[in-house]
Amino acid sequence: MRKEIGRQAAGLPAPRGPYSPVVRYGTLLFVSGQVPIDPATQQVVSGGIREQTRQVLENVRALLEANGSSLQHVLKTTCFLRTMEDFAAFNEVYAGYFPEEPPARTTVQAGRLPLDVAVEIDVIAAVPS
Repeated sequence: MRKEIGRQAAGLPAPRGPYSPVVRYGTLLFVSGQVPIDPATQQVVSGGIREQTRQVLENVRALLEANGSSLQHVLKTTCFLRTMEDFAAFNEVYAGYFPEEPPARTTVQAGRLPLDVAVEIDVIAAVPS
């Protein structure tokens, strides 16, 4: 097996650093941390943790679908929150995207996230055969 750089989803911004948005290794996709950038405006979405979480998960969905997978094939997420005081509201939105058989998850408070956003999420997903 060899590592392949995945496809960028239409409308999502190009990486602002030396990393790939998605890497495929065999039947696994590794999606780099996504922040709440609105593809239409290329800006951080307005609103609080709920709106930002929703946008992050929509961006994750777009990247997965552009690479032959979907949210239902997510195996693991790592979620970074600006503050754990946002956890309950974050969790409400997150649960709506993974209503059955949710993936394994780690959630931590981060000192400061890129663009001063409230949430960043990375995922590992399977690509169904």
